[in-house]
Amino acid sequence: MDLDLTPEELAFRAEVRAFLEEALTPELREAGRGATSVFMDKRHSLPWQKILHAKGWVAPSWPKEYGGTGWSEMQRRIFAAECARAGAPSLAPMGLRMVGPAIMGFGTPEQKAELLPRILSGEDYWCQGYSEPGAGSDLAALRLRAERDGDVYVLNGSKIWTTHAHWANRMFCLVRTDTSGKPQAGITFLLLDMNLPGVRVRPIITLAGEHEVNEVFFEDVRAPVSGVLGKENQGWTVAKYLLEFERGGGSAPGLKVMLGRVREAAATRGLLEDPAFRARLAGAEIAVEAIDISEQRILAALSAGKNPGPASSMLKTQGGEAMQLIDELMVEVAGPYAAPDQPQAREAGSNIPPIGPTDVLTAMPRYLNDRAASIYGGSNEIQRDIIARLVLGL
Repeated sequence: MDLDLTPEELAFRAEVRAFLEEALTPELREAGRGATSVFMDKRHSLPWQKILHAKGWVAPSWPKEYGGTGWSEMQRRIFAAECARAGAPSLAPMGLRMVGPAIMGFGTPEQKAELLPRILSGEDYWCQGYSEPGAGSDLAALRLRAERDGDVYVLNGSKIWTTHAHWANRMFCLVRTDTSGKPQAGITFLLLDMNLPGVRVRPIITLAGEHEVNEVFFEDVRAPVSGVLGKENQGWTVAKYLLEFERGGGSAPGLKVMLGRVREAAATRGLLEDPAFRARLAGAEIAVEAIDISEQRILAALSAGKNPGPASSMLKTQGGEAMQLIDELMVEVAGPYAAPDQPQAREAGSNIPPIGPTDVLTAMPRYLNDRAASIYGGSNEIQRDIIARLVLGL
């Protein structure tokens, strides 16, 4: 595997850098640098999405026929790395990286024609209705009931930990349409409008004090059957396909940027002279380098036309744990300045002076928010089970 960039790839990297230098406003850079979650506030992600959409670069992984860039796997990796280096805000992944590919794989021509352009433009903002009370990593236990009544399903039940449901106008949802057989066999993948009568969103405030996730309640919600993606009672297949994209790789560039910030902040405080801290930092750097190499190996497989498959479970686990390790190091660097809760000072464009240095302002909220990385997208224990069965053959 040759890791050196070709002359053409070097020229592409220069083009991306020039575009980012021009297109990223100071406000967008500040928002990207101040992010405390993998999910960026809609106020910042959508303006950046519109800029990328106008450039034709909003969906690097989509096929060109659906509005993607037509880039190679290496070009997509270069673009992700340069966006991370430049501090660009992340885009909402629910539409572009998750339900979009599922619609391409399982949608009808009508669904593709209607929904894919609206995902690209940001006109539709999606949330994911998977987890329920009592059905988290064990999604087969879900109970949100969808009873057929002519051309609609009548939905009753709830979802939980629904990221950005308070902003979303669309949801892709797993519902129970049959209880007569195996649990997985009675699940349907449904696309629905969040503004339907009977849908109610209630906020959940995270440990970091932020409103990112929600409970969503359905009371006699009448959702059109035309929103089924794939076939009725075959939603488990669609959901597994989608989760490969949710758990997929591409985290190494962002992790390297995070590590660089830790090293820079530690250097200004003399912590790099501490052998114990230096050893932990080196351990984190080795872990990120291993993830980077693994991602490049998978990139080579993707270039040959394969999908992420079970290897995505490995990268999801390693990436989340490395992120948590880097967060711990930054909290150690911050010392007592990690303690004050300063949500207003963290806002992009805020005129409220922070308590302490700005380079550690997000240390604690990032640490608290990223604790969920071991759970969301399927818990790490579940991922290790998948790796054991499908990768190691145990």
